Amino acid sequence: MLKGRHLINSEDFSTEEIQSIISLAQKIIASPQRFSHCCDGKLLGTLFFEPSTRTRLSFEAAMLRLGGRVIGFADESSSSSTKGESLVDTIRTVASYADLLAMRHTKEGSSFLASSVCPVPLINAGDGGHQHPTQTLTDLLTIVEAKGQPEGLCVGFCGDLKFGRTVHSLVKAMSRYPDNRFIFISPKELHIPNHIKIELDRLGVEYREIERLEEVIDELDVLYMTRVQKERFFNEADYIRLKDSYILDKKKLRSAKKDLAILHPLPRVNEIHPEVDSDPRALYFRQVGYGMYARMALIIKVLGVEEC
Repeated sequence: MLKGRHLINSEDFSTEEIQSIISLAQKIIASPQRFSHCCDGKLLGTLFFEPSTRTRLSFEAAMLRLGGRVIGFADESSSSSTKGESLVDTIRTVASYADLLAMRHTKEGSSFLASSVCPVPLINAGDGGHQHPTQTLTDLLTIVEAKGQPEGLCVGFCGDLKFGRTVHSLVKAMSRYPDNRFIFISPKELHIPNHIKIELDRLGVEYREIERLEEVIDELDVLYMTRVQKERFFNEADYIRLKDSYILDKKKLRSAKKDLAILHPLPRVNEIHPEVDSDPRALYFRQVGYGMYARMALIIKVLGVEEC
């Protein structure tokens, strides 16, 4: 039962609960009109203290397509935090108006703090370099649509694995399914954090770290590309040095499997060459659409309005 629950980390829901969200999302994809009045009279509050295009708009589109309405702000300058209001007070205020909150913040742990005082369901839409659980639902839905199941797969994560919250969330989620193995592809400065490797070791999940995509692309069932995130760097010189570390192009894809699924949480900068967009294995723009359906399913579940 997910009614009234917060979603802060990808581990907050069991695999069975995640599967129920994915299954519902697939039903919505098949028959969206059937769900167009599920949230009549409901209000979503969006609190985006950090810039966002896909996540914010997909939350808004999801609620509107379910028949609900949206209030909120798109950047911190539009909120009373510029006057010194605390995050806790902002949450308490907006929760007085809305049935559900979705929040993105620059600081790790902010969503956990917010949930501790929030009387309505709160969804973490990304907190610093920590986690991004609704992107994980999007990614899992994309993988299930492409591969039929989220298990028994070789998944390559390429690019910024140190600061990539979408990577951290998806690794944790997919490590809960049997027979998945991971290949982490990054420069040494952007390796996956040790705490994630410790957890994979504890679970007995197979993984390895390399620096060249070309060495392993033929093994992969799923390739999850990421951008090097300028906003996470304290030193611009380090960003400039690393930002073009990995660029996926047609030449690199020559040895890849014919049914490889290429994902990217977007926005991309130049880590996937536009020539790849026409490749049937490029799923990242389809992934954007799945994000709306995944959030529609999540909203229905946490509001408890599934019977509509």
